Amino acid sequence: MAHDAPPEPIDAADRRIGFLGPEGTFTEEALLSEPAYAGASITPFASLVEVLEAVRNGSMDLGFIPLENAIEGTVRDIIDSLVFDFDLRIQREVVLDIHLHLMAAPGTALADIERVASIPVATAQCRRFLTESLPDVELLATNSTADAARLLGLGDPALTERPTAAIAPRLAASLYGLEILAERVEDHPDNQTRFVAVARSGIPAPTGHDRTTIACFQSADHPGSLYAILGHFAARNINLSKLESRPTKQALGDYCFIIDFEGHVADAMVADCLGDLHAELAGVKFLGSYPVSGVAGAAIRAEVDQSRREAAEWLDGLQAEVGQDAAS
Repeated sequence: MAHDAPPEPIDAADRRIGFLGPEGTFTEEALLSEPAYAGASITPFASLVEVLEAVRNGSMDLGFIPLENAIEGTVRDIIDSLVFDFDLRIQREVVLDIHLHLMAAPGTALADIERVASIPVATAQCRRFLTESLPDVELLATNSTADAARLLGLGDPALTERPTAAIAPRLAASLYGLEILAERVEDHPDNQTRFVAVARSGIPAPTGHDRTTIACFQSADHPGSLYAILGHFAARNINLSKLESRPTKQALGDYCFIIDFEGHVADAMVADCLGDLHAELAGVKFLGSYPVSGVAGAAIRAEVDQSRREAAEWLDGLQAEVGQDAAS
């Protein structure tokens, strides 16, 4: 599918961003943490696919979705949707530290808790705390961490007939009027999730510290095919940050490769690599070139900018000598 021409820049206050609801999810927490989207109109959607569809049909300018978790790995439904079902471009990534908190209605004591509600993957990530502090509690499954907090805050009878707590993000406690009984109850305090913003078209300008994501489809499954793909990156000293395979859903044993690597499509070396891959493979799907997130990102970009300025001044000095005769 051909991409439309890049749209006119949208003022931050007019930007419409869809995210996975309900309100109070880690997705919303990550979205609110990104200064570039301050002041935007944000809308929760019931499913990740609905978020992507809203971007495709133009009702949302951006979709904000989780892509990868340090413990659970890639969100497979999302990467498959981006590779096979939607023609969207990643615009930005946001990495959020994931901290889970135990919360309950005001006045509830930790010793009173008989049940804990959350999405099963969250309670599994808090197994040590639950075993040590609440060994006899009953676990209730909900659709999401935020949904557990929402139902508890709204006084849903299924959750309030007995003393119940929820495991959810801090944002959910403030949204639904709950008190945090225990902070950071997760087993792995270094857990993080990478979120991405996607749009119908457009590629952010290079910053000097960027990541590119592509999907490579093989012409045939033959020995050395992956080695040949990786050889293009190695020959150009392009660093890969992620490589995984996904079934193409066309035939058993037919896989494509999802690759994250350092650099931007506007970089000459990256462009040359992508050109060779496109010429040799059955297909290359470009998912985006976008700024790398993280606390070191701004410092690295500032260093790159300074280096570019110094290089430009050096070249200006050399070019100023062009045409000058040597001193006699």
